[in-house]
Amino acid sequence: MCGRFTLHHDTSQIALRFDVQRTSVDVPERYNIAPTQPVAVVTVNSSRTLQMMRWGLIPSWAKDPAIGNKLINARAETLPERPAYKSALMRRRCLIPSDGFYEWQAVGKGKQPMYIHRKDDGLFAFAGLWEEWHSPEGETVRSCTIITTAPNDLMAPIHDRMPAILRPEDEAAWLDMSLKEADMALQLLRPYPAAELEAYPVSRLVNAPTNDVSDCIAPASW
Repeated sequence: MCGRFTLHHDTSQIALRFDVQRTSVDVPERYNIAPTQPVAVVTVNSSRTLQMMRWGLIPSWAKDPAIGNKLINARAETLPERPAYKSALMRRRCLIPSDGFYEWQAVGKGKQPMYIHRKDDGLFAFAGLWEEWHSPEGETVRSCTIITTAPNDLMAPIHDRMPAILRPEDEAAWLDMSLKEADMALQLLRPYPAAELEAYPVSRLVNAPTNDVSDCIAPASW
């Protein structure tokens, strides 16, 4: 799964990396992004747009928006079968920019937080889906989920899932809504090359979402 991630590159760097033409947001520097919080999302209509959405997908048909708290991740293998995701898979795919994520590895009777990022510390994109939900009072909420897939060789000892990180050459295809074949879209959701990533232990500071500081990604010292 993916329950926490980072995005400490600034808005201009994000816009340049993902070829964004329109943005009306200033993306804050984040080191411990948690579910239900606003996250940066790249969508495409006539042009690529950078906007903020709630992390935790609320289906358009939902009666209670709290369902989004349970839909922070979507398994790639079952997307076409799940009512919450199958429409978005064909109509509302997105990129969720990041520069690293956390996973908790079982160690003895406890869990050790690990930080995983590109070896060059560069930006990458999680494959995501988004939805628009309207409350009875007329409020509009845009929300998103991060797709997960099987782990690569680096992640397998840490966890049995990992976020679906798109290869840069696949990002345009993932955003191309003319791609209506579910099987073709799902082929883009592969484990990211392990050789391009590294993982290291960090302190348990990251366990609390209120701790959103650069110390969260500092290598653990013991």
